[in-house]
Amino acid sequence: VQLQASGGGSVQAGGSLRLSCAASGPTFSSGAMAWFRRPPGKEREFVATVRWRDGHKSYAGSVQGRFTISRENAKNQVYLQMNSLKPEDTAVYYCAAETDRNYITSYYKQERAYDYWGQGTQVTVSS
Repeated sequence: VQLQASGGGSVQAGGSLRLSCAASGPTFSSGAMAWFRRPPGKEREFVATVRWRDGHKSYAGSVQGRFTISRENAKNQVYLQMNSLKPEDTAVYYCAAETDRNYITSYYKQERAYDYWGQGTQVTVSS
């Protein structure tokens, strides 16, 4: 499975961006896809995840209410709609996928749940 993330860019605070992640290979029927991010000088952190089987979603508290993760099963794609962006959202954003198991959603907040990672896309939010 290969993941290709796109949609990053530069935006002013309060603006919006939409990230996309396309996964190659057979259509997923289980597992989950997620977005993580690595802010400058910091560790990579969880942003949002969506479970493939039932669409159950979970978000980091810092993005709850501003970001929306969605999936398009037939295309093996996941999206991250980011609204009301803040300078602290500046980071390299990574998509990740796990395709074989159906963990509880809370487990999918951890990097170790995922087998596949995309290359990252830069998001820069200026004040």
